[in-house]
Amino acid sequence: MFVSVPATSANLGPGFDTLGLAINFRNEVSIKPSRFFSVSTRGEGAENPHIRKNILFMNIFNKQFAKIKGYKEDEKRENFRFEFTNRIPISRGLGSSSAVITAALTSAYVAAGERYSKRKLLNLALEYEPHPDNITPAVMGGFNVACIEDKKVYSKKRKVPEYLRAVLVVPNKTISTAKSRNVLPDLYRSEEMVYSLSRSAFMTALFMTESWDLLKIASKDMIHQTRRMKQLPELFEIQKIALSNGALMSTLSGSGSTFFSLCYADDAVKIHKALAEKFPKFRVYTKTLDNYGVTSKS
Repeated sequence: MFVSVPATSANLGPGFDTLGLAINFRNEVSIKPSRFFSVSTRGEGAENPHIRKNILFMNIFNKQFAKIKGYKEDEKRENFRFEFTNRIPISRGLGSSSAVITAALTSAYVAAGERYSKRKLLNLALEYEPHPDNITPAVMGGFNVACIEDKKVYSKKRKVPEYLRAVLVVPNKTISTAKSRNVLPDLYRSEEMVYSLSRSAFMTALFMTESWDLLKIASKDMIHQTRRMKQLPELFEIQKIALSNGALMSTLSGSGSTFFSLCYADDAVKIHKALAEKFPKFRVYTKTLDNYGVTSKS
């Protein structure tokens, strides 16, 4: 049994807690029946005891697996061997937590031998992640606009064409989501809200109609991005270099610290090279976009 989940980039500038897309940068978990429970982890976070044991994954998996199978609390259960391959950088704004949540819920259904719908997975994920901007593309793939009503996620997806690329700059410093939210004000001026709401709507229209050349305008924001970027001033230079070398848009990925740039495939090498030369201590990746979301094999 095998489950794979993509990385995600949320907000995309003005789409605070509502817009996100999936990136072909995948975490994988192999699940095998076993006489004894065991976990092995390689890749990102493997040296961290908490992450190596995949505690969040196991808590979600065990709860959902028991619910699917109808187990009572003291009833004996099957054992599995879990083998994790982590590629998504942790605590860098690329949806690593949403990937864990999505993988755990999907794995519970796969291990139980039960069919699942992606819409059901998405709504189950809300119990662990109250914002739909990362969990939606992690489950669905592609570009997504999402909202929550009556504890359910309502979303629309658009596949992203193969001729686009994501260039990711992953700094050697983290920005915690909780701390990042604390720098945001309790009150906003009406002109700030209108500015960002108009661009969020405009960006959605551009993705749905594949009008990429206007993304530079649509990706501007006055709600959260500049305030968060001030925690790591190098991010302003990353954005400037990416845009001056042909990026269609360049935005803080989630709450950071990763910076996401979308570009045509023909421009990706130039952008990647310019960013890698300027920031040799940061990791730079060029990735395709993902249109599949979570996948599984029994």
